Amino acid sequence: MTNYILSIDQGTTSSRALLVSDSGKVVFTAQQEFRQIFPHEGWVEHDAEEIWKTTLDVSRQAVAHAREKGGTVLGIGITNQRETTIVWDRETGEPIYNAIVWQDRRTAHECAVFKEQGFEQSVTQKTGLLLDPYFSGTKLRWILQNVEKAEALADQGRLAFGTVDSFLIWRLTAGLRHMTDATNASRTLMFNIHTQQWDDDLLNMLSVPASCLPTVADSADDYGLTDAKWFDQEIPICGVAGDQQAALFGQCCFSPGMIKSTYGTGCFMMMNTGDHALESSSRLLTTVASRLNGEVTYALEGSIFIAGAAIQWLRDEITLLDDAAKSEGMASSLDHNNSVYMVPAFTGLGAPHWDPSARGAIFGLTRDTGKPQLVRSALESIGYQTHDVFSAMKEDGGQLARLRIDGGMSTNSWFCQFLANLLDTPIDRPSTTEATALGAAYLAGLRLGVFESTEQLEQNWQLDRSFAVDMERSEREKLLANWERAVRAVTLFSSG
Repeated sequence: MTNYILSIDQGTTSSRALLVSDSGKVVFTAQQEFRQIFPHEGWVEHDAEEIWKTTLDVSRQAVAHAREKGGTVLGIGITNQRETTIVWDRETGEPIYNAIVWQDRRTAHECAVFKEQGFEQSVTQKTGLLLDPYFSGTKLRWILQNVEKAEALADQGRLAFGTVDSFLIWRLTAGLRHMTDATNASRTLMFNIHTQQWDDDLLNMLSVPASCLPTVADSADDYGLTDAKWFDQEIPICGVAGDQQAALFGQCCFSPGMIKSTYGTGCFMMMNTGDHALESSSRLLTTVASRLNGEVTYALEGSIFIAGAAIQWLRDEITLLDDAAKSEGMASSLDHNNSVYMVPAFTGLGAPHWDPSARGAIFGLTRDTGKPQLVRSALESIGYQTHDVFSAMKEDGGQLARLRIDGGMSTNSWFCQFLANLLDTPIDRPSTTEATALGAAYLAGLRLGVFESTEQLEQNWQLDRSFAVDMERSEREKLLANWERAVRAVTLFSSG
């Protein structure tokens, strides 16, 4: 009989369930997309019930597949889109408002006010974060202050706040567990990453009652049993991590200095800094990479809000291509980029710029600009944004000799080569690019005893292909200079 771990990967545009064998191989994947809701400019929401229904459906498919193969699901690991905020009524179990997505910028003004009042230094010292609408705290504040009866329900202790992992745990355990892990907690603006506790001063700043917050556990821990009605059996939930921390774990970046970059809806570069919470001088984020047996590993992170979402926009909104996979062929059909630059600041600019008011733009359009040029400019923009974060990490003292990449876009070999050329650094792509799902499964497997140690997990990492640098320095400098001009133009426009 084969033993499996069910890895739930609840992302920004889809919910996925993967079966990972006890040898660390992904043997089954089910996926469902769900709606993206844009009520106003800069607002991004999800229907929390759609998140739940799609997650439950793909998870049931995975469990059914395991049974068809004569196997057993030993436990569940959960990884999730971070910062996305859900508030629900403890008595009814129903969300009181749509999930406010990490990309949402509606609280930009509140963040600016907090900065003017001098809060940012204290916030950064305690949380490792910046005062930006990206994080959960101001989203929760907005719901409490703007949704009818929310404050009254909160005063009664009836409201529960959670990032997506907490909401799924609540639903899967039929309301018996209200929990999150330290990595997700570290993205809320309310959690002190040094004391590993919710911080009263931050809660007071945000006017958030402590009664609505989940219990914070280790990344590999006891999160309860699923109610038998969901899978016709009880399954322990025993591994939880935010998607980027899960990817760092899945890429086996267990030693300080190891670095990965994940390309999904956004792009997130993360470097393991060990037990030292490195304070960035380049406006990068200090965050919890994992917490195992009470021991915290920290990381330095650069967040890019729009990566694969730029290609999705070209596919779904502009209809320049009907399949994201075709972007590789379209980009490689050109000898150069025809001086077309896209700055995909659809929801502001992330690290290291942190400009929530920035909006997207395309520069260098001419009469001969066509679909291939626009698609290539979108792919290149992701490389340029990665370069900005990569340079910031170097300024913060990172020794960045090689980069491990994963996520959907990492299968695009043209993009991987362009990235290596732009960063002037070799790129390593693993044989399994499902690092996020693997990380959640690895955490659950450590708790279950399926995997004995991180040393054992390191043996599972296998290289698919390395991409060496083959671009002249002069060409790289020219491309980057034009990108910098494009970003300056966008930020000047937003400030005007």
